Amino acid sequence: MGACGTGAQARRQRLLGNVLAGEARECACSRDLLHNAQDRAQARPHRMSDLASEDKVHRWHVPLSRREVILAQARAELVQLGIRQQDVPFLVQLVENPRYDLPGIDIFHGATDLATHDQIHILLGRGLLSKDEAFVVGFTMGSTDRVSQTEETLYGIFARYLYPRGYRFSETDMRVFRDAVRLGFVSDCVPLNRVRWEDLQTHTIGQARAALGIEEDLLRAYYAIERNRYPESPESQRLLD
Repeated sequence: MGACGTGAQARRQRLLGNVLAGEARECACSRDLLHNAQDRAQARPHRMSDLASEDKVHRWHVPLSRREVILAQARAELVQLGIRQQDVPFLVQLVENPRYDLPGIDIFHGATDLATHDQIHILLGRGLLSKDEAFVVGFTMGSTDRVSQTEETLYGIFARYLYPRGYRFSETDMRVFRDAVRLGFVSDCVPLNRVRWEDLQTHTIGQARAALGIEEDLLRAYYAIERNRYPESPESQRLLD
């Protein structure tokens, strides 16, 4: 391994060490236990249209281990849920869809349309529940290497307080989002909002991850932390299935 690879590995280890340190502090805080209970009571899938079966949306998940599935096949399964771009509330699209960017200005880096967003879900091994959404949005933003602290904070205000209620992130969702921004930043993957997805449709999920530089070992290391941190979160518990 060259010096560049060694440096990247060291950065990842430091990042995961910081995440673990935060976990230890959280376990000592009873206030966060109360927040976790509140989050479980309010948990609901994001971006679900009236046409989608709530049960199917809750259960949909292509875990990291299913790397031999063809990307187009996994995408077709997700499309069958009936989630459409036009079903996403306008404010969410205004913040997260590049269609609404001002010419030459990216207010939030990593904005994607729904088709791109769905395929990032698949490659990151995430389902459609709240912490899944938080992770996918955060990792995509982080992969651009251009997200400032101000931008991260501003997005958090929208996602936590201003989005329609079914689309808002809880406090623990926001923690997953912030972790994911940092993971996307230290990853050597390409900016995921700039991918030519049509070139990857015949690839397996594992091949597509490799082509884009998405490190499965980095995801697994963090997912183990997330699973331990949120024992009552179904989306966190199934990450390493």
